[in-house]
Amino acid sequence: MNTCAKTDIGARRTMNQDSYFLSDEPVGIFPNLYIVCDGMGGHNAGDVASRFCIERFTELLRSSKEKTRIQAVEAAIKMTNEELIAKAKEQKALEGMGTTFVAATVQEDGYLLIANIGDSRLYLINDSVRQITEDHSLVAEMVRNGDLKKEEARFHPNKNMVLRAVSTQTVANPDFYKVKVHGGDYILLCSDGLSDMVDESEMLKIVSEYDDVHDITEKMVDLANENGGRDNITMILIKI
Repeated sequence: MNTCAKTDIGARRTMNQDSYFLSDEPVGIFPNLYIVCDGMGGHNAGDVASRFCIERFTELLRSSKEKTRIQAVEAAIKMTNEELIAKAKEQKALEGMGTTFVAATVQEDGYLLIANIGDSRLYLINDSVRQITEDHSLVAEMVRNGDLKKEEARFHPNKNMVLRAVSTQTVANPDFYKVKVHGGDYILLCSDGLSDMVDESEMLKIVSEYDDVHDITEKMVDLANENGGRDNITMILIKI
């Protein structure tokens, strides 16, 4: 596999509250691990939440005694979320902080195992672009219920209202997905700073024009900024 990651503050923000983790080497019982977190909260709270989530979650996975990967993720997320709540109670400035969470591992059987909380996404790209994860957001719920068209969702005023997150409000459970991957497939994990600014047709165009994961990553982040760069932009790209 070839992998690349990049995070960018974007064109309008003064702080980057996104975090990511990339390991092509084993992490506990996981053969590899890729995570994107998009922090939420005032001042530096979102930054604290996203970094804490990645650092504590990966630490817990390395020492996990769970027998299956899904059980390991569930237990590590639960503990991370509970500790985030405790951390916020100790520091008033961190009240209300939270983070999205999307993680993936490419398994030995050729399947991709994904865990998701919030509206950071995972896409599978080959001759088309397929969003694998479902957003846990008010706008996504409106689209699923037929109250809003998909093309209207990207710029809806309530676009950033997340219904589920690793946060100080409640302990969230991730959704899990499992998809088969093949040689030549690209796996894209990203925060909404990318997916809001670069649509699926633009993603496919860049992937069709460039082969190297580093070139594709640079072009996608650059395009997100050219299209407005309204939020922090983070992505991990994996080529099978």
